[in-house]
Amino acid sequence: SNPFEVKINKQKFSILGRKTKNDVGLPGVSRSKAIKKRTQTLLKEYKEREKSNVFKDKRFGEYNTKISPEEKMIRRFALERQQNYGKKNIYNLNEDEELTHYGQSLAEIEKLNDIVDSDSDTEERGTLSAELTAAHFGGGGGLLRKKASSGQQDEEEEKPKSRKELIEEMIAKSKQEKQERQTRRESTLELTEKLDNDWKEIQALMYHKTPKSERKDKEAEKPKPDEYDMIVRELGFEMKAKPSERMKTEEELAKEEQARLQKLEADRLRRMHGIDEQANKKKPSHVSADDLADGFILDTDDRRLLSYKDGKINIENEEEEEKDEEEEEEEKGGKEDNESEEESEEESANEDEEDVAADSHSDLESDLESEEEAAENKEQKKHKTNENELENMEELDQKMEAAKSELPYTFAVPESCETFKSLLTGRTVDEQLIILERIQKCNHPSLAVGNKAKLEKLVGFLLEYIGDLATLDLPELQTIDKLVLPLYNLCQMFPEATSDSIKFILRDAAHDMDEVIEVKGRATLPGLDTLIYLKITSLLFPTSDFWHPVVTPAFMYMSQLLTKCRITTLQDVIKGLFICCLFLEYVSLSRRFVPELINFLLGVLHISLPKKQAQGYTVVHPFTPVGKNLELLLVCDKKDLESWQKQNLPLSVVTRLKEASKTEINHIRLSCLALCFDLIKKCAALYESLPSFHEIMHPVRVLLTQHVPVNEYPEQMQEWYHSALKELENKVKHYTPLICEKKKPVPLKQYTPKIVKVLEFGRKQGGSKKEQERKQLIHRHKRELKGAIREIRKDNQFLARLQLSEIMERDSARKRKVKELLGSLATQEGEWKAMKRKKGKN
Repeated sequence: SNPFEVKINKQKFSILGRKTKNDVGLPGVSRSKAIKKRTQTLLKEYKEREKSNVFKDKRFGEYNTKISPEEKMIRRFALERQQNYGKKNIYNLNEDEELTHYGQSLAEIEKLNDIVDSDSDTEERGTLSAELTAAHFGGGGGLLRKKASSGQQDEEEEKPKSRKELIEEMIAKSKQEKQERQTRRESTLELTEKLDNDWKEIQALMYHKTPKSERKDKEAEKPKPDEYDMIVRELGFEMKAKPSERMKTEEELAKEEQARLQKLEADRLRRMHGIDEQANKKKPSHVSADDLADGFILDTDDRRLLSYKDGKINIENEEEEEKDEEEEEEEKGGKEDNESEEESEEESANEDEEDVAADSHSDLESDLESEEEAAENKEQKKHKTNENELENMEELDQKMEAAKSELPYTFAVPESCETFKSLLTGRTVDEQLIILERIQKCNHPSLAVGNKAKLEKLVGFLLEYIGDLATLDLPELQTIDKLVLPLYNLCQMFPEATSDSIKFILRDAAHDMDEVIEVKGRATLPGLDTLIYLKITSLLFPTSDFWHPVVTPAFMYMSQLLTKCRITTLQDVIKGLFICCLFLEYVSLSRRFVPELINFLLGVLHISLPKKQAQGYTVVHPFTPVGKNLELLLVCDKKDLESWQKQNLPLSVVTRLKEASKTEINHIRLSCLALCFDLIKKCAALYESLPSFHEIMHPVRVLLTQHVPVNEYPEQMQEWYHSALKELENKVKHYTPLICEKKKPVPLKQYTPKIVKVLEFGRKQGGSKKEQERKQLIHRHKRELKGAIREIRKDNQFLARLQLSEIMERDSARKRKVKELLGSLATQEGEWKAMKRKKGKN
């Protein structure tokens, strides 16, 4: 009826023959219908959400005729006990629950019924009589009255006794009870003794001794223990595992090592200065419990520490002290002996007056003899003490010399390279390693703040010292080999400082080489120190990385050495072969291709041939096809060829070539050629996976097969040659053919018309029957889901409005009550003030 509540659904286009639904909508009417429906259904459920007005018979088996009545009762009783057993609510702390302690209820224990009586020793302790409580605790009127006897039927109460009478009666009763307990105890003891005696008599009759033959049979019949039982018994006797101490940190280990070395250094200094260790040690004194704070002071401390050595009491110190005491006592005892002898003489003179003269002469002679013996003993003791002192002095001198010759146990980090070199020069290899180890342990970074910077400087000092050892006339390569281990330890502790030091050395070497090339136009290979630094680099840092801040510059520097440095002497050939070995060591894991390595080996083979024009291969710089430096490795002497034997080529040979004879030089040339064959073999095994392997190694193969005079070489050399050539020729060519990329062929254009189905938007397209049914189901599901979500949202809104109205009603009722209370209080205040004013006027 209201035109504002009518909604007209307009259409853009009017289509003939289409029936339209819901042209006119009534949202107000539909809203009122929905609210009415929710008040009848949802509101009713909301109000009755915590109410149950339906009676259900939940008795077990009430309508089950298969169960007997007795079984029903038993099951019902069990269910009832189960329901009452556990707590109904975990938060209900007031629920009745019986607490126990050792099986007794705490409620009964708290009643304090079993008070222990001091006089009672039997099981009847803990009971207090009424008289006792009346006497000690006052008692009531009823406690002071005498209980009526059971025989009295008139129940007349007697007069109450006085306090004195009650106490006397209580004492008499306690004495009587005590006497009875004593008699019972004595009677039980007598009975037990009698029972023991009777049992002994019966036991003698029952005891029957079995003969020995039967015993042996029984022992033989006993089964031997099984292996499993024996293992179980052994496991029972094994010690249980004990918890071990925790692993100590690096800082704790460093502190312990520093303390140990400091103690050893203090002992060494003491021995060097000749200070006796036992003289400084104080004897430990034992203080008994009686001497605690009693103010009793002894002049001398005669107490000794009880000690054992090899299972026996150690009494050496006691014997020495006893000897000193005996010497003093002997000096005093001489006089006492003389006095005692004089007294004995007087007594003997009184007894035998006739022999006075003779006795007196004998006494004089004995006195003289005793004095002479005492003097001789003193001289012998003095002589012994002098000898002991001389022996002690000799031992002290030996100990002092040994302590001076020992290495100190603590070292400070040298502040300059000169002090570091002076510390190591003149020492053996083992002593140098010990010094470096002790420097690291005494100056560990965790012990002090500046130790890290000091040890970082030590890395540079050690590298410089290794370079000095390599530049000597006779390089100490074994010492350098041993010093690599402490250098590796320092590198693990300070990788950045070690990398900076080695990069600085390599940068200086590369800069010097560039300067020489700019000035002279050509450079020579570096000395042994640089080559050793390159070797140390491969030991300290990983060489298989694609790029490394230390290894990559070293790699580039070695490649420049093999290409820019001219080969003019035999020393250069040996150094170049050493660099080739380093290259193979660097690329053993990464298998990186090094063209400089192959070119240098080709050049080494070229200089071992007689002068002729190179055919089938080309020689690359630093080698030249023509020149005066050819034939460096050519050996023409047949005697030298026959006497040559395969041997390792040490790096120290470089410094000894000037002093070597012609035969030794020829042998070194042949060793270089054998090493070249070995390196070619290793290169073939390393680069066999490369697709261009045969093209790379083609010049080497041509030179080996066509130009090398194999028949002139000794047998061992021929074996090396054939193994290298076999390694090159056995590799199979595995080329992957080039194939054009596969593409989909482009079809030719055709002139047949292309028919495309026109799809109308908004209409269901045709298809199979199953597909149409599936689409219809999907459409219905979506529509129903949307409707359900809409209805749930409206239900929630309805409940929210209802809850808000309830809250507002409660708030309004609370405000109204508060307002009424405040009004009543205001009226009371006004009445009280009016009464106060009236009283003030009166």
